[in-house]
Amino acid sequence: MDELTSLACEKIFFDEDTARGACAYSRAISVLNPIADAMHVVQGPLECVTCATYAWNARGSISSQPMLHGKQDKIFFDNLGLSAQVMQDLAAACKPQAIFVYSTCMTETMGCDISEVCESAAKDLRIPVIPVGSMGFQAETGYEAACNALLRLIGSRSYKPISPYSVNILGDYNIAGDLWPIRSYFEELGIEVISTITGDSRVAEIQRAHCADLNLVQCSSSIGSLARRLEEKYGIPCRSVSFLGIEETSSALRTAAEFFENPGIIEESERMIARETKRIRRKIEHYRAKFAGKRAAIFLNGASKAASLIRASNELGIEVVIVGIRDGNWVDRQRIRNYIGRDAVDANKLNPGDLGELLSKENVDLIIPGAEDQPVIRKLNIPICDICHNRTSTFEGFDGMVNFAREIDIAINNRIEKPPARKKKTRGRPPCMAQKRGRSGLL
Repeated sequence: MDELTSLACEKIFFDEDTARGACAYSRAISVLNPIADAMHVVQGPLECVTCATYAWNARGSISSQPMLHGKQDKIFFDNLGLSAQVMQDLAAACKPQAIFVYSTCMTETMGCDISEVCESAAKDLRIPVIPVGSMGFQAETGYEAACNALLRLIGSRSYKPISPYSVNILGDYNIAGDLWPIRSYFEELGIEVISTITGDSRVAEIQRAHCADLNLVQCSSSIGSLARRLEEKYGIPCRSVSFLGIEETSSALRTAAEFFENPGIIEESERMIARETKRIRRKIEHYRAKFAGKRAAIFLNGASKAASLIRASNELGIEVVIVGIRDGNWVDRQRIRNYIGRDAVDANKLNPGDLGELLSKENVDLIIPGAEDQPVIRKLNIPICDICHNRTSTFEGFDGMVNFAREIDIAINNRIEKPPARKKKTRGRPPCMAQKRGRSGLL
């Protein structure tokens, strides 16, 4: 910390390359679990129950129709071995359109091979039964396994788009219903959304994703591999976008409109952006007055999401002074550096004590943490805005910006201070008795 505190810089970039992260299985199921009409089977001994309980429904995704997604009883643990009959029994009870079978680190240790069972079950059930090789403790392995599973679905159903202009939205998990206003924007512009991967998605929609003209990638860390491989296999170009904040949402809509090179769509998108920007800025103006001079820190896994949060915070008049990330490519990291200043400093491997000192030094008024950092950060007695996967307010799109401002206002301006610590009792006689005896001359 001495080296850090001696640096005369206003912006600090905090990188946590060796920070703790989730295992491959938890990452894989967090990507695939939002598919509403799929069933998820975990092959492994009872020791895997804890892992599955931690990872199940971690994203807090919701669906617009009745679904299998989110029902805990769709996880199956088998001590004796997975069989095609087990699959048939589960399918008969749940009527899924596809089954994902996860192998875990325990499965690997036991030497189990689920591929043959999945292949046999798929022939009997006549639905996709897809093995997901999610062994180990590297998060990237889990994301890659999920992308591989999705690729086995994509391209297996023919479809003719209704509109001559169509997109897939990748890497959005419909937290609290984030995707629904986004879909309505594209519908208003005359752009068809072929599939959303994987928030509020169905197996049939994913199977026809290869028919889209453009992939819009929201979370590059979890789904970037899929976008690249769709471009290689089907020639579908991809663009990185974000729908978090006014500027980012506007930029995403412009990106899609300009890609199709249709003057009518471009003109309509500009009208929508102007209309919504004026409306939302009027709604958040009083929040900007409350946030004047406030400083924030952001700690997340993904660099792309962190960059979007910097811009959204700045739109509210909040200066972001510290950013901590675990994942992200060079482009995402450079965006962060540009947003918080070129005099950024890498502060690697800070322990909680150093982190608290750094936050105090930078006079941070608000922290926007990821789920994995919350247990430590909540102990620092600094207000936080919870943007994680269990939230109930939509943060994406134009109206999401109003919800984001409201949540920050609640965190900063309506916080409940901790009560003062009680003084420890004095050993020996109570002070009042000592004083009383002193006055009577007994001591």
